[in-house]
Amino acid sequence: MWQPFPGNQHRLIGWFAYLGTKRLKREVRRVTFYSIQRHRLSNMSELAKTVTGFLAVIYYWIESIVLFFVPVRLKAKDISGELVLVTGAGNGLGRSTALKFAEKGCNVVLWDINTKGNEETAAMLREKGAKAYPYEVDVTISEAVYSAAAKVKQDAGIVTIVVNNAGIVAGKSILDLEEKSIRKVFDVNVLAHFWVIKAFLPDMLEKDRGHLVTISSLAGLGGSPKLTDYCASKFAACGLMDALQIELHADGRKNIHTTVICPFFINTGMFNGATTRIFSNLNPDFVAEEIVTSVMCNKSLVLIPRFFHALYQLKVLMPARSFLALHDATGGTDSMTKFTGRNSKKVQ
Repeated sequence: MWQPFPGNQHRLIGWFAYLGTKRLKREVRRVTFYSIQRHRLSNMSELAKTVTGFLAVIYYWIESIVLFFVPVRLKAKDISGELVLVTGAGNGLGRSTALKFAEKGCNVVLWDINTKGNEETAAMLREKGAKAYPYEVDVTISEAVYSAAAKVKQDAGIVTIVVNNAGIVAGKSILDLEEKSIRKVFDVNVLAHFWVIKAFLPDMLEKDRGHLVTISSLAGLGGSPKLTDYCASKFAACGLMDALQIELHADGRKNIHTTVICPFFINTGMFNGATTRIFSNLNPDFVAEEIVTSVMCNKSLVLIPRFFHALYQLKVLMPARSFLALHDATGGTDSMTKFTGRNSKKVQ
C-alpha cells in the first residue's frame, strides 16, 4: 500500500493531536475568562441594585420625617371629582366617611344591606350637592359584588377610590363563639375585601391610578379578650393590604395607592359598652376626617389616635409579660366586660 509519509504516520498523528489539544485548551481558557467576566459583571449589577435599594430606604425615611412637619394643605392631593365607593355606608363610620368625601367634592357610591339607612345617607350627600349612588349589596356574596360593580360602572362611571368599611363583631370568648358566627365575621371583615378589590382593581390598573382603603382596627395589630374572631379577621385584612401594596409595587404601579386605617373603639354602636381605663372611644366624624386626610396624603398605615403608633412600635420591643401588664394597666384586659354591641349586624 502506498504511504505518503512512510514510517511517520504515528508521529504525524501525534502532532495533529498535540495541536488540537493546545487549541482546545486555549478555547477553554477563553470561554472561562469571558464567563468569569460576565459573572463578575452580574455580581456587580446585583450589588448595585442592593446598594441602590438601601439608599432608597434611607431616602424615603428622611422624606417621611420631613413630610411629617409639612402642613396637610401643602402635601395633600386634590380628590375633587373622584368617584368614591364606601361599603357599609348606611350608618356609623361609613356614613361619616361618605359625607367627608362629599365635602371634598367627590361623588359617592354607597353600598349597604341596610336599604333604609343607605337611602338616608344618599339624601344627606345630595343636600351637600354631591352625586350619590345608593345600592343594596351583600358584600359577602362575590357574585352580588361583581354584578353591582358592573352596574356602578354603567350608572356612575369608573370608581377611583374604594373604601372597604363594612364589618361585624360578635364580642364573645372563643369557647362561646359558634362556627357560623366565626365564618360570618370572616366573610364580612376579610373575604368581602377580596371580592370588592377584585371587582374594582382591574379598572384602576387600566387607568393606572386609584386608591384602595381598608378600615381595619387596632385589634388588627394586637389581641384583645372576647375578640379572637374579630382580631383574627382584622389581622387578615391588614395582611391582605400589606401584601397587595408590595404586589402593586412589584408590578410598577406607583399611581395605585393603598391605605390601612386602624382606629380605636368608635362611638357608632358597634362597640357599645366597650371601654378602657385610659382611652376614650372615638367620634366617627373625627375618624372619617382622618380617613379622608390619609387618602389625600397617600398614607399607607394610619393608627387612630396617632399616639398609638408609638405604642405599636413599643409592642414589638416589649416582652410578652410586659405587654400583658400594659393591658392590665390601661384597662384593656377588661375592655369587653360590659360589651353589649347593637342588635343590628351592620357595622360602621
